[in-house]
Amino acid sequence: MLTGALAGAGADQAAITAAVHSLVPEAVVSFEPVLRRGITATKFRVAANQPAKHRHLSGILKMIAAADISETARDRASRVFQVLAEAEAAVHGVPIEKVHFHEVGAVDSIADIVGTAVGLDSLGIGRIYCSPVNVGRGLVNTEHGMLPVPAPATALLLRGKPIYSRGPALELTTPTGAAVMVALASEFGAMPPLRIKAIGYGAGDNDFQEHANVLRVIVGEPSGAVETTTVSVMEANIDDASPQLIGYTMDLLLEAGALDVVIIPAQMKKNRPGVVLQAIADPEKREELAALLFRETTTLGIRFYSAERRVQNREWIPVLTHWGVVRIKAGAHGFAPEYEDARRIAEVSGMPLKTVLAEAAHAYLKDKSSRNSE
Repeated sequence: MLTGALAGAGADQAAITAAVHSLVPEAVVSFEPVLRRGITATKFRVAANQPAKHRHLSGILKMIAAADISETARDRASRVFQVLAEAEAAVHGVPIEKVHFHEVGAVDSIADIVGTAVGLDSLGIGRIYCSPVNVGRGLVNTEHGMLPVPAPATALLLRGKPIYSRGPALELTTPTGAAVMVALASEFGAMPPLRIKAIGYGAGDNDFQEHANVLRVIVGEPSGAVETTTVSVMEANIDDASPQLIGYTMDLLLEAGALDVVIIPAQMKKNRPGVVLQAIADPEKREELAALLFRETTTLGIRFYSAERRVQNREWIPVLTHWGVVRIKAGAHGFAPEYEDARRIAEVSGMPLKTVLAEAAHAYLKDKSSRNSE
């Protein structure tokens, strides 16, 4: 579906076909326009007259290394299989070199991943963002028997990523698809600000009644607009922990990647004074930070909800003060000296912190005025 979507967005179909033929010369490759619930999409097919066989990671990596593709495409395809093998090894409790691929080891599946890598390379894609993932629901029939959706490897791969379940009782995200997303996507969540250049739809085999069975690719360029992202907000009411414990946990959350942490005084039930500890984080960090919050505090429950976060474009500009360099965080509508830089200078020089901050702000405004007059 992803290879078809990239082809629909303008990826070089001849380059993808040539890449597949370098893997399997006798393979038949086609890009077929189809309809899925009224939406025109591209169905990418690969057929090869080869018996199904188990392949190990080393064998697949050798096939990719010998393929006639760019180094970037080779690295991306190899990374997908490496990530997938690591997940399968963890699920089945075996060394990675013992992992064998069955469905994924088939020629058409290898061609799917290589085709995706070549399609991305053809379009000159440098950064990939992924929306929340629909994993499906129900059961899936595997060589290990019937398993609940998402399959174990899929669930492990998507740990910490935003997922949901909607539509027919089928597996909608396979371990291979999850590995592609995890290995290649820089971020999961809301769409970044961009100018759309092309759109492509890749078709799945089934034509569902509930929704169009398509995967959409949007190709664009950064727009420079104010960024809108989805963040995860987590909160815990705590009325039985010491202030030292709360402060320590706040530091740990920030060190672990929380975007912000605040402590809000509150009057709890039975008139007990307490705090609401609130942390804001990227969705993929939510589970890690929640585990930290449970481990380090006395709370027995955490609330989660999603929120929209808008962030102005900003840049770091170093300015020279009498006592050293201080970085300035500057945006379209304001600026602020970096506290840690100013504090370090104040501690070393013995100058009051407020004096260092004022000097840094003055230096920035003077430099800005000079640049504007040029």
